[in-house]
Amino acid sequence: MNARILRVFLLLPLALGMTRVSGAQLPPPPVPPGNPLTEEKRVLGKILFWDEQLSSDDSVACGTCHLPERGGNDGRSAFHPGPDGVHGTLDDKQGSAGVAASDGQRDFVRDALFGFAPQVTTRAANSTLMAAYAPQLFWDGRAGGTFVDPDSGLVLLPAGGALENQVLGPPLSSVEMGHAGRDWAAVTARLVAVEPLALARDLPPDVAAALAAFPSYPELFAQAFGSGEISAARIALAIATYERTLVPDQTPWDRFVAGDVAALTPGQRRGWDVFRAAGSNCGACHTPPFFTNQSFRNIGLRPVAEDTGRQAVTGNVADRGRFKVPSLRNVGLKASFMHQGGVVQGGLSSVLDVLDFYIPANGHVQFADNRDPLVATIAIPPADRRPLADFLANGLTDPRAAARQFPFDRPTLRSELAANPTLTGTGRPGSGGLVPTMLALTPPHVGSEVFRLGVAEALGGATAHAVARFAQRAQLVGSLVLGGNGAGDGLGTLHLAIPASSALLGFELELQWFVRDPAAAGGFARSRAAHLVLF
Repeated sequence: MNARILRVFLLLPLALGMTRVSGAQLPPPPVPPGNPLTEEKRVLGKILFWDEQLSSDDSVACGTCHLPERGGNDGRSAFHPGPDGVHGTLDDKQGSAGVAASDGQRDFVRDALFGFAPQVTTRAANSTLMAAYAPQLFWDGRAGGTFVDPDSGLVLLPAGGALENQVLGPPLSSVEMGHAGRDWAAVTARLVAVEPLALARDLPPDVAAALAAFPSYPELFAQAFGSGEISAARIALAIATYERTLVPDQTPWDRFVAGDVAALTPGQRRGWDVFRAAGSNCGACHTPPFFTNQSFRNIGLRPVAEDTGRQAVTGNVADRGRFKVPSLRNVGLKASFMHQGGVVQGGLSSVLDVLDFYIPANGHVQFADNRDPLVATIAIPPADRRPLADFLANGLTDPRAAARQFPFDRPTLRSELAANPTLTGTGRPGSGGLVPTMLALTPPHVGSEVFRLGVAEALGGATAHAVARFAQRAQLVGSLVLGGNGAGDGLGTLHLAIPASSALLGFELELQWFVRDPAAAGGFARSRAAHLVLF
């Protein structure tokens, strides 16, 4: 399997050059000479990309926010309260849910916007499926082409390393995948210790074969790089290699321009004509075959004051409110659109909504400050909207991505399965009439060294006891003195390593906090119980 896949990718440029007509279709993505494509590196990158253990609490993988069946974007719905800090107002932004806020010791802390719930990014996730072609990545283009080893400071890729640079951000972000002060030493040490993809299910054939032969990360890195050393640079080189194989070039449009006239329906062919019409101006920014020109534009989606976009990177006032033009390939698979979801006018929930925004129509408005003058010239007659939307949503969708077929196949993430832990019961109130809050967000994996329980909104300064109940028995598993002072201010985190014993698989138990509190009945306030099934 591995050798066959490698031959396919290494021969891809030659095959494309022989079969494509006058360069009309998508060329193979550029590969920087310092990070050549190899099968061993590709499959390592795929494993890393889908491993939730790359996060500090086992809850988020790179792929969590970049699902192929969602066009390489996030399929979840999560909102940031925006500059006013108030949820449910007009400046809210649709982003991606990450991790709950934690300090440098991985203890829970209360976030000013999200409390103890997972935090949400201020921008929607970019697609990974066309990222290999972009000279700069992220919505503001802050990931450029020169890739510098974050450990040594040496330039590893003088150019073409935007993918590698992009990889370096999320694992250390205290919002997306990490905790405050997380560094690459912590990330790499974790990978040395864990079983790759231990939390995932339904492993793709190439991944399963690699893990059967090389069941640890040091072994996988040795196969990909010649030694078992795990480093930030090697993680970035491997994940970027995997992402360079996510090329959605088998859309109906690709077959159509290659000579298969029936690949597009009559309605979609009409939509393609509308797309190319002078009045629509679609191709001016979404230029075929990439369906983007990689430029940065301000389309008037949100007030500039909410997010200055590209200006924050370049310092150029002319770049205020500008964001990367995304590719339209697989746009029909997306759950949200634009860099912040377009929440201001009630959201952009479909390709038709997006077309309405550009006209503008049906209640959509545009903000004029530094808006690209091209936007004002867009004209799409009412009768042409649906054919154009059909072409965009269906004619530009690679069916392999929609169906999660190679190279877009992937494992099932633990976070996609039924919640574990779950909360049960009602608890018992203490001071201030408050029931202590159980914080149980880490999946209870056998062998986990990062499992933790938190208690919040209890009596500050009180002693809290974590009690486990199983098989009609109760056992104290840990105690701590809560930080804070007074009713509702108590907060603490208990770190519990779960033994790496197969005998524990499927074991069920409940964990509950008992907080000493003179205002509580019986002298103890109680949290709700966390029900765990060890896996």
